[in-house]
Amino acid sequence: MSTARVWRPARALAQRRSFSTTPRALDNYAFIGLGRMGYQMARNLQSKLLPGDTIRLYDINRSAAEKLVEEMKTQQAGGAAPEVSTSVSDAAKEADVVISCLPEPQHVRSMYEALLKDIADLPPRPQPRLFIDSSTIDPHTSSTVCQLVEDKLPGQGHFVDAPMSGGVVGATAGTLTFMLGSDKSLVGRLEPILLRMGKRVLHCGPQTAGLAAKLANNLLLGIQNIGTAEAMLLGVKLGLDPKVLADVINASTGKCWASEVNNPVPGVVPTAPASRGYEGGFGIELMLKDMKLAQDAARRIDLQQTMATKALDLYERASKDAECKGRDFSVVYQVFDKTNGQGP
Repeated sequence: MSTARVWRPARALAQRRSFSTTPRALDNYAFIGLGRMGYQMARNLQSKLLPGDTIRLYDINRSAAEKLVEEMKTQQAGGAAPEVSTSVSDAAKEADVVISCLPEPQHVRSMYEALLKDIADLPPRPQPRLFIDSSTIDPHTSSTVCQLVEDKLPGQGHFVDAPMSGGVVGATAGTLTFMLGSDKSLVGRLEPILLRMGKRVLHCGPQTAGLAAKLANNLLLGIQNIGTAEAMLLGVKLGLDPKVLADVINASTGKCWASEVNNPVPGVVPTAPASRGYEGGFGIELMLKDMKLAQDAARRIDLQQTMATKALDLYERASKDAECKGRDFSVVYQVFDKTNGQGP
């Protein structure tokens, strides 16, 4: 993995543009997919680009793009000029960099198929276009789209995967961690772009390596969350104060993000979703999606997974529970509590 570097501020970048030995700065951007994550990522990207640059925005919900452009124009001093595009092709036709952040694998594939069909015959850009997909999808689909880009834009386009960690809070604050899957030779171009939306870039290996890392991490997170919920419930049922138990776990070998930051017991961590009715955070439906993607990847390489299979079944059942829908995935604690009766 590469070591993250601190991106120079815009002023330093502007100064470097005057040197002929510096690679041409990328002026034209397209951002496609303005959901809860993409909206904030695009906002940060636009604000950190230089005046004179352009960023074209597209979402199937046009009002989201219009709202964001209006915010950019009224709230930001400087930055790239934002525009609302009528289609993915309209957004990408003059772009040196296309960034996508879409919900599902089928959305990514169909979007790039439509885009490439329309731009394949356009004159080449000064440098090969960069297509950065930050969607969390399966490696197989990502690899298929990468091949499609290579076939349609031979020598004129590079498709990379760059899923992120940090959630909506990190996207808003610009503190995301990107897990990059790309040829090593592209890191120098990609890293400054990603660091406009986050604080760390981990080069995980060739194309699809970023997604492999993301799915492996979220698989572990999903299992840890269940283990933490069961352990906390055991202690509570045995009469322990949950805050005392959390202190013990977090000072011992059981410590993990699910116990320390996102503890599933209401009141233990004031800032955790559990302490606000499991609202916000990482939705249980999103965890179910990532667990399914991880299982699909495992099946494709004939890898048997015992804990992952059991965890997937639990998230599947919990996501259908009316009390869990739309809530943070730590809500599985309530599922265990309800199953085992109320009170210690």
